[in-house]
Amino acid sequence: MTALHNPARAALESGALSLGFTVRLVRSVEIAPAAKAAGYDWLFLDCEHGTLSLDAAAQISVAALSAGIAPIVRVPRGEYSMATRMLDNGALGIVVPHVDTAAEAREVVEKLKYPPVGHRSMGGIGPHYGLRSLSVGDAAVALNAANLTVVMLETPAAIEHAEAIAAVPGVDVLLIGTNDLCAEMGIPGQFEHPRVTAAYEQAIAAARRHGKYAGMGGIYTETIMARYIAMGARFNLSGADGAFMQAGATGRAAALRRMPLG
Repeated sequence: MTALHNPARAALESGALSLGFTVRLVRSVEIAPAAKAAGYDWLFLDCEHGTLSLDAAAQISVAALSAGIAPIVRVPRGEYSMATRMLDNGALGIVVPHVDTAAEAREVVEKLKYPPVGHRSMGGIGPHYGLRSLSVGDAAVALNAANLTVVMLETPAAIEHAEAIAAVPGVDVLLIGTNDLCAEMGIPGQFEHPRVTAAYEQAIAAARRHGKYAGMGGIYTETIMARYIAMGARFNLSGADGAFMQAGATGRAAALRRMPLG
């Protein structure tokens, strides 16, 4: 059986940056080929903080598969029924927020991976293989191998337990939610604070020791991003659809208003 290609995972495995951006405002499936054309590896479909519906996320996911970009969905904490339905209907990975302990990480794997890795229910063959009829057993093996299971570390407790979390079989990425981490530390927005740097060092080292990947979320200032990328952050959010549109529109309006009138 042909292995299922996940561009986000492939970038990580090649040693390159795996880059995504948040989709929170856009509902059109054209966001998938547009993101691919812009040079991204994955879409971060945010069903935790946005109002993106299950159906809209599934439609964008199917379009992403055709475009050659990975649809990765963040679900609210504990919403495993939403997570598995997204995996059944096009997603190539799930981001679970607020994972603080190895026990919580093991629960994530148990819910999101098929046996023998986890205990996810078999829901039939979805869009990942173009809706072709496949052996359920073969499909389960291929999907377990392709899908990314991403846990977010967003508290000092999560950083303290990074080693144990990284050691959990089936966890692929430790994604640092820097905004929440800073807030929990009592230093909101201070992304260059020594405590934040130390947290990145700890999580990245833990990920490397266990053959996993570390990621960066919530930081969008390029000079600060460069610091943590140089340290080893590989699975990185680069911004959001609304911010990208606002920046482009603002820049164009400002340029036009500077032009002399005839």
